[in-house]
Amino acid sequence: MKRFLLAALLGLAYAGSSYAQSAVTLYGIIDTSVTYASNQRTGAAGSPGSSNVAMSSGNLSSSRWGLRGNEDLGGGLSAVFTLENGFSSVNGQAANGGKDMFGRQAFVGLQSKQYGSLTFGRQYDFIEAFADPLGASGPGWGGNLAMHPFDNDDSVNIFRLNNSVKYISPTYRGLKFGAMYAFSNVAGQFSNNAAYSAGVSYENGPLSLAAAYLDVNRSADPAAANATGAVSTADGTAPITGGSQQIWTLAGRYRAGPASVGLAWSHSSTDSLTGVLHGSGVTPLVGKNLTFDNFSVDGRYFLTPAFSLGAAYTYTEGRFSTDTETTRPKWNQVVLQSDYKLSRRTDVYLEGVYQSVSGGNGNHVFDASIFTLTPSSNSNQVVVAAGLRHSF
Repeated sequence: MKRFLLAALLGLAYAGSSYAQSAVTLYGIIDTSVTYASNQRTGAAGSPGSSNVAMSSGNLSSSRWGLRGNEDLGGGLSAVFTLENGFSSVNGQAANGGKDMFGRQAFVGLQSKQYGSLTFGRQYDFIEAFADPLGASGPGWGGNLAMHPFDNDDSVNIFRLNNSVKYISPTYRGLKFGAMYAFSNVAGQFSNNAAYSAGVSYENGPLSLAAAYLDVNRSADPAAANATGAVSTADGTAPITGGSQQIWTLAGRYRAGPASVGLAWSHSSTDSLTGVLHGSGVTPLVGKNLTFDNFSVDGRYFLTPAFSLGAAYTYTEGRFSTDTETTRPKWNQVVLQSDYKLSRRTDVYLEGVYQSVSGGNGNHVFDASIFTLTPSSNSNQVVVAAGLRHSF
């Protein structure tokens, strides 16, 4: 076995020297923290709550490793690929249901300096690509703990589209756009669990703006469900399950020296609802329609090039409709963070999140819940995480 591995490494080294215009990069993030959470349920929904201190993985950035490849084909054209795996830094288990080798991303394509990029495979939509980096949650500075309720608007990028074709234009005077389509991959069900997304972004000096849209067309009928279509329901990449779903997002950010401020609005709607992400799994919630409007404002300031402070506030209005009643829950969420860079690739952080919910009409699905930690036993929850994050 050792001889085989040595031969393989020598082969890769030879290939790299023979084709100097090709490159493969190993990269990743390891994020581990000690986390305090209040009022966590000690059993089923409605059970008493208790505070808890535990070790967690990925509270800011989901732990991952991956491979990126690029081959120069000449004339400004390159072949590119990305293979990315998620895992828990606490116990080493694979993410995405524990069964997918490259459950985060897996795509191949062509990239042109003049015409843009065209890629094929399992990829993120344009909410992740254009809008989310301008706010606090997900790829923003607040990370996963800043997730909006049930990740209803793709705020921490749980969505990944299988079977997708994605185009991103080159940047022209700060303007860039993109579109993608994800196939259902099932004969006779071309539109059942197919999806499409589009987005546009603009950057001009300190100002960044973005708009993005995602549409998932699927059946809520278990007999007609296509679990392996564009949005998989088998690996945790469908935070809200049911029928057709649409998400709209507008975001902007302004930077002035060491300070920056962001504003964002998003709207999501799901018909024929069957469940929502609550804690570490999808909890059944059956109804005609579930909608959200999320309004967010955040600011970040670097006291030194290495030390930053951040704060964010999100107000979420929800509406859950059944055949007999309508429930209108409302969320208020505050995020505070301090972060210190020990080096270009390693930082330590302290982040706290407070969430309060009202108007849930006693439905425990609407109890407070922060990221994928155990939900609260009531309408309030506080989470504080002290962590170390390293990228490579």
